[in-house]
Amino acid sequence: MPDSPTSYGLDLHSTMILEDYCARIPVYEKIKEVVSGVIKKRLDDNGIIIAAYESRIKTQDSLAGKLELKGSKYRNLDDLTDIFGARIITFYNDEVDKVAALVENLFEIDWDNSVDKRKMHDLDSFGYMSLHYICSIPESMYHDPEHPEINRIRFEVQMRSILQHSWANLYHDTGYKTGVEIPKQYIRSLNRLAGLLELADDEISMIRKDITDYRRKVQSLVASGNFAEVPLNGDTFKSYLNLEPFQKLNERIAAINQAEIVKANMMPFLKVFMSLGCKNLGDIEAMRKEYSDDAFRLAVFQIGGTDLDIISSTVAVQNLCLVCAKAKGAGLLDIKWILDELYGESSNNSMTAERILSQLQKLNIN
Repeated sequence: MPDSPTSYGLDLHSTMILEDYCARIPVYEKIKEVVSGVIKKRLDDNGIIIAAYESRIKTQDSLAGKLELKGSKYRNLDDLTDIFGARIITFYNDEVDKVAALVENLFEIDWDNSVDKRKMHDLDSFGYMSLHYICSIPESMYHDPEHPEINRIRFEVQMRSILQHSWANLYHDTGYKTGVEIPKQYIRSLNRLAGLLELADDEISMIRKDITDYRRKVQSLVASGNFAEVPLNGDTFKSYLNLEPFQKLNERIAAINQAEIVKANMMPFLKVFMSLGCKNLGDIEAMRKEYSDDAFRLAVFQIGGTDLDIISSTVAVQNLCLVCAKAKGAGLLDIKWILDELYGESSNNSMTAERILSQLQKLNIN
């Protein structure tokens, strides 16, 4: 049970503000519910993944302490803009502005009292960095005729990156909240650390942007068919597979028994293609064109005399790899290695490899 507002020994003015706060707790709870709900929904709708979302209503003890120090500064409870506060923590500092734009579109912003602490440091200093908006809920979002103050009460939304958040917590725990003056050498160490975190934040965002630009370039090259210019790696192979390059061969194989094609993951074939000497997507394309007929012949040998009516979408690419491997002089151990890579090591792979090698030999794959 919270203490009575009169038990803190505050002056009459501050005690009245504290009493007003106690009476408004249900209103603040409603503000917290509305604000948290719309922020989370808007983030989700825009596909923005954040590190964390936090919100809190200032406790009675915390407010009493604040009023004890500077209660005369406030005319009434409405002058206190941090009774309810929310914090949105992003993974990257370049996403803070995206989140800020989202918040601007959701709430009424008190620009005179909002602060961008990222722009407040001198050029030769580092420190706490965060974007603070003082907001209120517009009536178009939520309105309760019995509690019109919900649209009048201001609250704070803080936005910062996870590294900025780490610094803020560190400084809060070791700095001004200790009640002890920190020696200059420790302040210097904290400032050095702040600089490192700020540099790391910028570098991470820059690397992320460069990687995004690279992926877009690769996707453009793949889409344009300039396969020889695209080095073979996980990202490029995935983009290549999105073009369904083996679909026609799969359909040709499926037609042998009028079979249904079931989608399966082809990413495990990346390592196999690399082992066969493919260094770019052009090499895979060349392999596909050169060995498609032999891969089809192998499939006819495998399923032509069966009533198999369901095949995996990996059949075409698997047979391409097998006939290419045989053409490059692969033996039993090489075929088994391919099977181990694709399906995991198993004693059955040795027998399967023997059967496949026999089929390849009968088809005179060289």
